[in-house]
Amino acid sequence: MKIKGKLIIKCENAGEMVEIIARSLAPDNVSGISTEVDKDSATVTFSADKIGTMLATVDDYLMNAAIVEKMSNTLKGIRK
Repeated sequence: MKIKGKLIIKCENAGEMVEIIARSLAPDNVSGISTEVDKDSATVTFSADKIGTMLATVDDYLMNAAIVEKMSNTLKGIRK
């Protein structure tokens, strides 16, 4: 049985930030993960054979997205 899920990311300065997050995490998009970006959000779809795999994958993705957001905000502060 395939388990499917969808995550929609919206945030402050969404257009720029979701693009940065999506591009930064794209190399980690293994089979079962796809990302679509529009002007104010990123939609990430996940699929897995087991619920534990799905939970671990989504957890890893969210942790990495939070790191990308923090790094991006830090770098913006340095550039000012």
